[in-house]
Amino acid sequence: MAIIFSSPIFGPVHSRRLGVSLGINLLPADGKVCSFDCIYCECGYNNDHRPSSPLPTREEVRIALETKLQEMQAHGPAPDVFTFAGNGEPTAHPHFAEIIDDTLALRDRYFPQAKVSVLSNATFVHRPAVFAALNKVDNNILKLDTVDEEYIRRVDRPNGRYAVSETIDHLKAFQGNCIIQTLFMKGTYEGKDVDNTTDAYVLPWIEAVKEIAPRQVMIYTIDRETPGHHLQKATHQELDRILSMLTKAGISTTASY
Repeated sequence: MAIIFSSPIFGPVHSRRLGVSLGINLLPADGKVCSFDCIYCECGYNNDHRPSSPLPTREEVRIALETKLQEMQAHGPAPDVFTFAGNGEPTAHPHFAEIIDDTLALRDRYFPQAKVSVLSNATFVHRPAVFAALNKVDNNILKLDTVDEEYIRRVDRPNGRYAVSETIDHLKAFQGNCIIQTLFMKGTYEGKDVDNTTDAYVLPWIEAVKEIAPRQVMIYTIDRETPGHHLQKATHQELDRILSMLTKAGISTTASY
């Protein structure tokens, strides 16, 4: 079953990577809006969850967030992180940059020790306002599942124009102020292999990561039901092997199993 998140605020939930996380969903509460259509997405396929509601406005997000923070300040729990995630790509919101500014101001007022994180597929980092906003948050966690264009089109399935080489160039422009997230998995989709744990995928990806020089890399695998029905988790041993290769390359890495 696909997970569709409330909007604009959901949680708090316990994140296996981020701790007590208050979710901020800039997409509609009744469907999915994303520039990717990943076969492993917990929210399902785009076409199966078309929303009928509009995007939340900047003011709606600000009011809902402040109301929730006042409640958490009075009754707990204290959040470790505010996480922009939800039903698709948060940076697609036309007022993403302004909402980031509002969120940072509210964080500083209510829970100054908390971090602000954005989970993004990096498809809009070429937009100056999005790039600048991502540079302001504590954790801009940007997707790069592989450097193989054919694999991206089979698995991540970008909508419209996409070039992985251009995305890598934009990630390099962060000059180390970014976190790369990569999902490793196995199995098949429409009869074709989607295992990206092998050296054929991992070694070129590591070279790209070295060029990007992020402050951290997060590797993980499938955790929930996926719309692609023949996908499999990467094993602990496979993730440990990739983790070891990154460590030997001098790259700070965390893994979620």
